[in-house]
Amino acid sequence: MKFLIAGAGAIGAYIGARMSRAGLDVSLFARGPHLRAMQQHGVRVKSVEGDFEARPQIAATLAEVGPVDVVFLAVKAHSLPQLAPRLKPVLGPDTTVVSIQNGVPWWFFQGFEGPWQGIRLERVDPGGVISAVIEARRVVGSIVYFSTEITEPGVILHSEGNRISLGEPDGTRSERCRRIADALIASGLRCPVTTHIRNEIWVKILGNVAFNPISALTRATLAQMARDPDVSVLVRNIMREAEAVAFKLGLKLPVSIEQRMAGAEKVGEHKTSMLQDLEAGRPLELEAVVGAVVELGDRLRLPMVHTRTVYACAKLLEQARDAAAGRLPW
Repeated sequence: MKFLIAGAGAIGAYIGARMSRAGLDVSLFARGPHLRAMQQHGVRVKSVEGDFEARPQIAATLAEVGPVDVVFLAVKAHSLPQLAPRLKPVLGPDTTVVSIQNGVPWWFFQGFEGPWQGIRLERVDPGGVISAVIEARRVVGSIVYFSTEITEPGVILHSEGNRISLGEPDGTRSERCRRIADALIASGLRCPVTTHIRNEIWVKILGNVAFNPISALTRATLAQMARDPDVSVLVRNIMREAEAVAFKLGLKLPVSIEQRMAGAEKVGEHKTSMLQDLEAGRPLELEAVVGAVVELGDRLRLPMVHTRTVYACAKLLEQARDAAAGRLPW
């Protein structure tokens, strides 16, 4: 099988490096200083499981890669509307697209049972630009359970976890999922295949919708937020609002709010991806992670008081940061 990591940032480059080290045919598509560093020196991984270097194929354009069997979409959700129209050179008739975005993915309601079937969330897929290029039949969902960051161009710090779950949106156990999982397992990752990918995505949303924006506003780690007597109350209130949305949609959450809180505290003094993005001056994944949940709450006529308040404050924080840096008028 031929693989492409489209958006080889911290998560994508880590997965690609592991696949390359396992001898798989994988190309990494990146840009900027990170691209140039990987072209010159490969991908250098500093990991709790042992440091290593890998030399996957590094591509500056998708045209030079050509059609592949599997595309891992590893860019942040807000970058997908720009990337999706550029994917055509790598999409063959049977190419599978594995989405690795945080938050509510653009495909979430494609093939969804009931009245929500086929609805599009404007905050996730503005104008339908993503779904126009990536047909529903191509999509395999995924959830990443490890922590990585780019410490310098071409260098990935892997600090925790090694699991990535896969699942067909229709809940079947497909041959393509098994083959992709086998490749990831051969690369040293744990890769269970779930028949309840939407439920598991929402379990991750349950934590991200609260911890990510609050961490950006406070600069606090997961453990600090989970242990703080006042902030932990706010976190639980946001989780309850997200849980209410899930139940209205007919989703079943296998993890309770208290289990989610305990899991976050166990991770320890870890900065969320949104806090890392804020500190690095990168755009925040607010719309897919928080805004989409607010949008769904509005459609379901559910009060989202706590979620909406934190969402508004985090949006203003990002705008103020960008204005101070001269990137946006304010």
